[in-house]
Amino acid sequence: MKTDLSKILSISGQSGLFRYVSQSRAGAIVESLADMKRTCFGMNSRITTLADISIYTEDGELKLKDVFLKMKDVLGEDDAPAAKSAPEQLKAFFGKAVPEYDRDRFYVSHMKKVVEWYNALKKYASLDFTDPETEDAGESDGSENGAGQEAGKEA
Repeated sequence: MKTDLSKILSISGQSGLFRYVSQSRAGAIVESLADMKRTCFGMNSRITTLADISIYTEDGELKLKDVFLKMKDVLGEDDAPAAKSAPEQLKAFFGKAVPEYDRDRFYVSHMKKVVEWYNALKKYASLDFTDPETEDAGESDGSENGAGQEAGKEA
């Protein structure tokens, strides 16, 4: 089964990753990838989808999905280095997996999160990701046409 990174969440102050289940009156209902327990997080929680995260590169930014795919190319079926690895080991790994990463703005603390997330997805979900461009193409074509028709009516 393919993993949709827009439904995989990182929640500030919480360890691990969560899968979005539903919206509630008080916030979002999520399920831990590790133990499958459901929890509700309020609107004041800082919730970020992995699809919205990028890392800094020398040329701009690289989406986390692309970083994971580059890591998978380097690692094969192996796990990423542990988050508690020495900073030099993490830097060497990212130098091999994503050689264009920005060494001034992509910190070791970020590297630790990325390798934790990679290993969690590998263990509890899948590193085979859905392609949002192909899924959204059918939906956005209809909405773009609808918006264009309405604009034509107003003019």
